[in-house]
Amino acid sequence: MPAGFQSTLLLTVLLAIGLVFFLRAASKDRTTVVDVISPQPPLTVLDGLSGWLEQRGWKRDGGDAERQVLRFQGQVASSDVLALLLTLLAAIGAGCFGLVLRQLLPQLTWWPLLLVGLGPLAGWVYRRRAARTEALELQLLPAPIDGGSAIRLRAHRDELIAIELELAQTLELASDGSLLSSPI
Repeated sequence: MPAGFQSTLLLTVLLAIGLVFFLRAASKDRTTVVDVISPQPPLTVLDGLSGWLEQRGWKRDGGDAERQVLRFQGQVASSDVLALLLTLLAAIGAGCFGLVLRQLLPQLTWWPLLLVGLGPLAGWVYRRRAARTEALELQLLPAPIDGGSAIRLRAHRDELIAIELELAQTLELASDGSLLSSPI
């Protein structure tokens, strides 16, 4: 096998591996826990958070009075643009792999080019894994010494960032700021 074909085959296999890892990362669960404090009373903060969540489409899913937990559920949709991009990338990658196979094994004639048909499989896998029901929990913690309220939020990282960005001023929420400073 000529060196040019070996390197092309290697790069094509690496492309396929990269696509698989990208699919896994795109639909990975990114549930995070953040503690926030506010000088406002707990009921004011909980009402503000609950109202904001319900405006965004979250539905109350009960809670646990003993643990002082309030639960919400929301449906997360997959991105149509990302599904299309993944389909396109997978089709191009499969086509490249088919061309490499065609060059390595000319007796296969045009059959390896049918691998392009696997492209929509990547979009389908992404859509199936990314569209899911997410949970959000609000747990009332013991009040800080100087008064106010402390709440533990457990939710998808993006939702916690949205809460921090949109409600920090109105509810006077403060956290350690790690969500906004993390590059991932």
